[in-house]
Amino acid sequence: MNALITGGLLAIACLAAPVMAAQTEPSPLVGEWALDVATLPMPPEVRPKRVALEFRDAAEGKWSTKVEIIDAQGQRLFSESTIPLDGSPGRATGTYFVDVVAAKMPSPSVLVMQFVFEGIPRSTRVFSVSADGKVLTETETFFLKDGTPKMRTAHFTRAAAKAEVPGK
Repeated sequence: MNALITGGLLAIACLAAPVMAAQTEPSPLVGEWALDVATLPMPPEVRPKRVALEFRDAAEGKWSTKVEIIDAQGQRLFSESTIPLDGSPGRATGTYFVDVVAAKMPSPSVLVMQFVFEGIPRSTRVFSVSADGKVLTETETFFLKDGTPKMRTAHFTRAAAKAEVPGK
């Protein structure tokens, strides 16, 4: 009987091993990304000059996001958050128009985030990484003031690794 139980537990462990191994693999979302501002569906004079994203696995089921935007007038906007990936809300700080965020990662290469500012839902964004890991596509859904649903797609490229400073 003990051999049967041990064998059953061993079989379950063998079946779970690939799943457990997959969970320890880093998400291809991790890293720094730069927006290709020329692809934004808006006139060049109102496009941001620069948008940078940084995604990090914050351990214990949490995810860290940093965003920096240099708008068309050269003003710097930023936002940071470290939140659980279970869909529960967490706080965001910074000067960008978001103060509450919720997120889930249905697969290692897809991140879904909801943004709220001052109690008002602002947008839902889906980030997905290409198979080669070089392009991050952001699909943003939101509503216009008249209630019309709107979607926007933006493409980011993986930022080049920062040069290491000797002695640091």
